Amino acid sequence: MTVQSDELMQLVVAAAEDKKAHQIVALDLKGISLIADYFVICHGNSDTQVQSITTEIRKQAEQKGARVRGIEGMDSGRWVLIDIGDVIVHVFHRDEREYYNIERLWSDAKVVEFA
Repeated sequence: MTVQSDELMQLVVAAAEDKKAHQIVALDLKGISLIADYFVICHGNSDTQVQSITTEIRKQAEQKGARVRGIEGMDSGRWVLIDIGDVIVHVFHRDEREYYNIERLWSDAKVVEFA
């Protein structure tokens, strides 16, 4: 079963919200980058919360039939990158998010509005 990128992005956002992720932003990269259709960016206030958010996103994606291709940075819990194909998720520790500010790097991308 193939999960469409829009549906997968919404699932990721909902999973992050379930674990109380902060400042969740989804960037629509279609037409801007070949890397992915969406970046989802959020943060937690502790290493443990970052790891919890990551675990929930992985669990929800796999239950929906999406293939998680890789997770990097889980051990440190400072900046975790989750590759789910057309959706790339960045789960930061609050301090790391402020430092790297990757939203600025992708400022050409449209921010997805949530209802």
